Amino acid sequence: MTNKICLFLFLIFIQCYLAMAREIVVQQKSDAAIPVTTMSPPEGNTTFIDGTTWCVARPGASQNDLQNALDWACGLGMANCKAIQQGGPCFEPDTLVSHASYAFNSYYQTNGNSDIACNFGGTAALTKRDPNLWLLLHHLC
Repeated sequence: MTNKICLFLFLIFIQCYLAMAREIVVQQKSDAAIPVTTMSPPEGNTTFIDGTTWCVARPGASQNDLQNALDWACGLGMANCKAIQQGGPCFEPDTLVSHASYAFNSYYQTNGNSDIACNFGGTAALTKRDPNLWLLLHHLC
């Protein structure tokens, strides 16, 4: 009789153990479904390939398109546009192209320096020439 009780308790133990093991496996599978954040640079990154790049307003873009892109960059795009606000250190030259270039580059530099981060509806382009060099030479920014 004692052997039957021991066998019965052993079988209950095994069933409980297997039930817990199944829950752990299910938990591990559900955890595996959560995307893992990686720290690798995004595809199309040009900074690491050809040296430093900047995102600037495309010559010939319409004023309306540039304004819309600037509004998006400084709004929903969350580019740091404080420096181009009136009284800011980069407000001058007070032109749409200059302000848009500043905002586009701010967004581009903080969003992985990828080609996709320098589009703005076709109003922006990448350059290897430092757009701040001219401004620094003229003591404007």
